[in-house]
Amino acid sequence: MSTHGDDPVTLRTSNIHSIDNPTNSSDQNPRLKLQIGAATLCRLTLNTARRFAYPFAPSISQGLGVPLFAVTSLIAINQGTGLLGLFFGPFGDRLGYRRMMLVGLAALSIGMLAGGFIPIYTVTIASFFLAGLGKSVYDPAIQALVGLRVPYSRRGWAIGIIEMSWAGSSLLGIPAIGFLLNHAGWRAPFFVLGALGVVGFFALIALLPADKKPDGYFHGPSGFLRSWVMLLRKRRALGAVTYSFLLSVAYDNFFVAYGLWLEHAFNLGVTAIGVATITIGVAELLGEGLTATLADRVGLFRSVFSGIIVSSLCFLSFPFVGNNLVFGLVLIFFLFLSLEFAIVSSMSLFTEFFPESRASMMSAFFAAASLGRVLGAMIGIPIWAFSGISGTTGVSALFLLGSMGILGWGVRGWKPGKEQRA
Repeated sequence: MSTHGDDPVTLRTSNIHSIDNPTNSSDQNPRLKLQIGAATLCRLTLNTARRFAYPFAPSISQGLGVPLFAVTSLIAINQGTGLLGLFFGPFGDRLGYRRMMLVGLAALSIGMLAGGFIPIYTVTIASFFLAGLGKSVYDPAIQALVGLRVPYSRRGWAIGIIEMSWAGSSLLGIPAIGFLLNHAGWRAPFFVLGALGVVGFFALIALLPADKKPDGYFHGPSGFLRSWVMLLRKRRALGAVTYSFLLSVAYDNFFVAYGLWLEHAFNLGVTAIGVATITIGVAELLGEGLTATLADRVGLFRSVFSGIIVSSLCFLSFPFVGNNLVFGLVLIFFLFLSLEFAIVSSMSLFTEFFPESRASMMSAFFAAASLGRVLGAMIGIPIWAFSGISGTTGVSALFLLGSMGILGWGVRGWKPGKEQRA
């Protein structure tokens, strides 16, 4: 699908918001760039808060004086909040995306500062729960806000920039947390992340204009249940949600097993596997950058499908790696680059599916991804133990190609700017 010059979002929502003449090219709108930059930094903080317990679980357990498995329970609670975003999407469509972004940052700040000031296990549970909840509220809202205020012809650029905060959290945020832990103690990250949340909260208040209540299809006295029923009756919504689920199964099915494969196939130690993980972070960052610079020119449909095809070819090539470690690392690099390119391009695409219910659509996308990652993580190790890397990557390729097929079914006959019942 090629992009086009008109901005369908502005045409349909001009009575909802006005900000810096959003029909102008985003390249010529410095204030819009500043807003996207600030929102991206806020999301970097949220992502870092969501992820830092993984590598630093031993330090947190020692600081709290609890067993390591108790900290893994914190991680599970943190991840479980991903499903709660499903309930906050309709709030964003009703109350405004800026408000929900501020709610997400407030939850992060309260949670992290409470964990820093009151270093006991029960409060730390609440701290990570609120941090995860904040991200689950913030993410659909920022995606929807970009969909509203950035022309479709530049949507890939904007979403690509925002999604760089995900790779940035592993390449910048986590090392910064490690520095704080080593030099200021295990409570320091809680204080810093909480303070950054407060700064981000007031920065967005200053930079983003106040919301006005949207007037969309899925609002009314019937409540959330009717909203979701109406949304999922749309073929492209069902296709997008199923695509997200299947792709996430493919992703985590491999992700939970790749370290075992590197260890057993090449006798790599923890440090070497850590280097491979950095390679993944760089690949994800480049995939997000590729979306920002290329997806709008190529077309979002083509970008999604090309990313899936390249990823599938990478999966199917793993059985031929043999003892060639360099070939294996190159495959991992291009696999995660193409996967990230497909994922971020699809986010850009889905923000245009339902202009009046963008936050609902994106919250459904993220919730389906969370469920898919849970299933992928559950089946990944058993599949690897039973059939090795050939079985793992073969299953991931099947799920990935299935996601491409279901998305193609969902978007059949749809064009941006064309509302229809299908």
